[in-house]
Amino acid sequence: MISVLFLIVTIVITVLYFRANLPAMRASGRFTASSKFWFGLVVLLGGTIISVTQPFVMERVDAGHVGIKVNLTGDDRGVSKFEYRTGWVIYNTWVSKLYEFPTYQQHIDYPEQQVITKGGFSATIKPSFNYSLKPGDVGDMFQNLRLGIKEIEQQWLQTAIVGTVNDVANKWAVDDIFNQREKFEADIVAEANKRVAKWFTISQLRTNIIPPAALQQSIEAKTKAIQEVQVAENQRLVAIAEGDRKIAQARADSAAQVIAAAGEAEAIRRKQVSLNNTYIDYLKIQKWDGKLPQVQTGNGNGLILSLDKQ
Repeated sequence: MISVLFLIVTIVITVLYFRANLPAMRASGRFTASSKFWFGLVVLLGGTIISVTQPFVMERVDAGHVGIKVNLTGDDRGVSKFEYRTGWVIYNTWVSKLYEFPTYQQHIDYPEQQVITKGGFSATIKPSFNYSLKPGDVGDMFQNLRLGIKEIEQQWLQTAIVGTVNDVANKWAVDDIFNQREKFEADIVAEANKRVAKWFTISQLRTNIIPPAALQQSIEAKTKAIQEVQVAENQRLVAIAEGDRKIAQARADSAAQVIAAAGEAEAIRRKQVSLNNTYIDYLKIQKWDGKLPQVQTGNGNGLILSLDKQ
């Protein structure tokens, strides 16, 4: 931007110079032979060369970023000579350099990597995650790494993340990784934050791990077997519950029968108590039709016996 402004100023000065000296240059006879003409041309060419080659630039440190202006000269060559900058910054590119580091969350997808799980089995990962820089520690990070943020992402940070995944995977059996992937990745995030906590915070990591082809079938078979065991266990519990229900039902039916039999026995007992002689005579009278049977004795003496008919 400064080069453009310098070039524009040079052109404006040259135009104003020629306009002011145009009558004198015409009066000299030969326009191109005038010293004023050549002076103006030299000013234009010199200004153009300076605007192209001058080392000063003006850049703006955007919101959500930390600017680090680094001194490239001296014995330390920028290791200890830096300053935080915000807003518009003008600096000499021959002796200084401006780095911008974002302080808001960034997302990274790394290419496929091979890791070794517990037992020596290899697996493929393609890690993706979010990270954020700690603004107050950006200067310390630059002093130690001497790199811009994109170079740090692809070098130091990638080494830390992939190394963490590999070290954690070494402690996990391959089938456990796939059966408990959420816990596996949570362990990686916890370990990664221990290693990069000085400058970074890691979150939302996904390993996107793929098992080796030779183990894929066995993992699926084991998962299926576990599911079948769970189904069988559920069926066993259902059968036990159904048996308990039938036992309870049988006990209830038996109790009902006992209660019914006891009631019937009590009713019979009460009837037996109530059937006294008077009541029995009453029933006989109710059933008698009023006729008396007559029986003659065999000797013809006319004796008649009266028999009660039940």
